[in-house]
Amino acid sequence: MQQKWYQATEVEVDSLGQNLHFYMETIEVSRLSALAFYAAGEECYKGERFYWQNREKTMTLVGLGHAHTIQNNAKDERFDAVEKEWKKLTENCPKGQSELQPILFGGFTFDPQNNVDGEWTGFPEAYFALATFQLVIRDDKAYVSLHLLTQGQQDEERLEALRKERDHLIHAAQVKEVKTYSKPKITSYFEPYKDPYLASIDQVTALIKQKRAGKVVIARSLALQFKEPVSAPQVLSQIIHEQPESYLFGLERQNLLFFGASPERLVKVEDGRAFSSCIAGSIKRGKTAEEDEAYGQSLLNDPKNDGEHQYVVDMIADTFRKNCVNMTIPDRPRLLKIRDIQHLYTPVEGQLNQEATILQLTKSLHPTPALGGVPRKEALAAIRKYEPMNRGLYAGPIGWMDAEGNGEFAVAIRSAALLKDSAYLYAGGGIVADSEPQSEYEETLVKFRPMLRALGGQLHE
Repeated sequence: MQQKWYQATEVEVDSLGQNLHFYMETIEVSRLSALAFYAAGEECYKGERFYWQNREKTMTLVGLGHAHTIQNNAKDERFDAVEKEWKKLTENCPKGQSELQPILFGGFTFDPQNNVDGEWTGFPEAYFALATFQLVIRDDKAYVSLHLLTQGQQDEERLEALRKERDHLIHAAQVKEVKTYSKPKITSYFEPYKDPYLASIDQVTALIKQKRAGKVVIARSLALQFKEPVSAPQVLSQIIHEQPESYLFGLERQNLLFFGASPERLVKVEDGRAFSSCIAGSIKRGKTAEEDEAYGQSLLNDPKNDGEHQYVVDMIADTFRKNCVNMTIPDRPRLLKIRDIQHLYTPVEGQLNQEATILQLTKSLHPTPALGGVPRKEALAAIRKYEPMNRGLYAGPIGWMDAEGNGEFAVAIRSAALLKDSAYLYAGGGIVADSEPQSEYEETLVKFRPMLRALGGQLHE
């Protein structure tokens, strides 16, 4: 195993009334497979792993084990609570070298006021982890960091054990043959709440016609049963292969893996500059280039989709004006084409004000009109009343941040929850005054496709 570079740091932390020692050690290693590193933790760290790759494929992040978790059920204060604890934990960390940065990864549930029982029962409203073993691949360079928090002085024996384990994990990822994973075998499909979902479209359109909301996003789930338990590396390998143009993510907690391939950035912060994406309005891909172009043009010229998109643009632009200077935004949307679907897309960027942070932007932006509706308060009230399921992390912010305030959050759509030998896929659509239940239902079928294919199934037209 080739190691080119090494740095270790120990800092004292006064967190939640505890005097902790935070030890960080980073080595640069020869290129390795991120999925192989993730899979190397299957035996010891199942339920305590995460995976992330950005849409541009310039940053891949894998975490094995929990050096520290930050989780809460603080309702509207959950963003602030995570930010406060993370700042306290990292205030003495060295700054200036991105490869040395400890990274916190996790997500926020869509709606902390949703208490519907189901696959998300007991899941925290905010759930983040600092990995014991952190792999970062940036610009073809790979770094593995180990993190240890102790209440006493440096525990050399424990550190040495972690170093040996780190070297074993790296060796396993580099030397063992990269496994090829077959697709799971589905034994049955089930559409929970299909009738209530169809009924909700009429209920929400009636609400909108009464001017009690402008747009409401209603989602539903598709349940799958498998022949045998499905592993996290098995499904992640499929989305890595099939959805390379998307944000790829996987977050484990106990027996649940939440994973997906999202086209949508919520917010990115890099060296004080903030970026977001307005994505709303969608249509399927064509079977030929000509048909695809025709679908794309009809999407660009469709008043319903254009109106949906403009809701998102107005809201995100307003948030950026409050938090940024030198904001730039194009006049018209363009097309974002991914494997199964194409969207209207408008990028936004600006320079952060001094007091603005990535989590404050995330708090302001979530949920965007593309996943909640407008006005936000009225739309959320309608979702709580008419949407029969608990979204959990679906449509919430998922992503990472480092000790310097850099980071990126995607909107957790095109996603699914995997629990042993069953899975729940999620999809939704924006309901406006002229929405029809059957066409909305069919739109969700298109949005199910990426995760359904990854899990070994298919939907027929």
